Amino acid sequence: MTDDQTPTEDVNLEADDAAQEIETLKLEVAALRDQALRFAAEAENTKRRAERESNDARAFAIQKFARDLLGAADNLARATAMSPRDSQDPAVTNYIIGVEMTEKELLAAFERNGLRKVEPNKGEKFDPHLHQAVMEQPSTEIAAGGVLQVLQAGYELMGRLIRPAMVAVAAKGSTGPSAGEPAANPYASAGGEDAGGAVDTKA
Repeated sequence: MTDDQTPTEDVNLEADDAAQEIETLKLEVAALRDQALRFAAEAENTKRRAERESNDARAFAIQKFARDLLGAADNLARATAMSPRDSQDPAVTNYIIGVEMTEKELLAAFERNGLRKVEPNKGEKFDPHLHQAVMEQPSTEIAAGGVLQVLQAGYELMGRLIRPAMVAVAAKGSTGPSAGEPAANPYASAGGEDAGGAVDTKA
C-alpha cells in the first residue's frame, strides 16, 4: 500500500487481483480439459486404426489360402448334394456321413477364421454387391430381380467379398410375388433404362 492509498482501496485491488487470478486458472483448467479430451479421442482413434489395420493384415495374409480352399468346399458340397441318401448299403451310408462331417468341419473352420458363406435364399432380392447373375429365367414364383437358384455359393472374408455368389435370377416380366420391395430390374440404371451387360453368360 502506498502512502496515498486507503485501506479500502488496497482491499479492492487485492480482490481484483484474486478475481483475475481465478479467471486465469479457470481458463487454464478449461484448456487442459480440452487438451485431455483431444488426447483421449486421438488415443481411441489410434486404437481403432490399429485394430482395423491388424484385421486388414490378417485378412490379406489368409485371403489367398482361403480362396484356394473354396474349391475343396465346393467339391464337398457337390458330393453331399449328389449322395445316394436312400442307399441301404451301410458302407455307402457311413461314407456319406463322413463326407458330410468333413464339409461341416471345414465350414466351421471357415467361420472361426472370419470366412462366411454367401448363399441367398430363393426369392431374396438380387444384391450386386454380393451376387453375380449368370443367367435369367422367367418365373411365376419369384418377382423380377429375385434369386431363383444359387449355382455356386459366395464367400466373405471379414466383411470383404472374395467371391460373389453365382445365381440365377428371375427375368424382367416375371409374375411371382415380390419379397418385400416392389420388383425392379437389378440391372437398370438410375434413370430406369437397362444398363446391359450385367449378366455374366460365360459362367
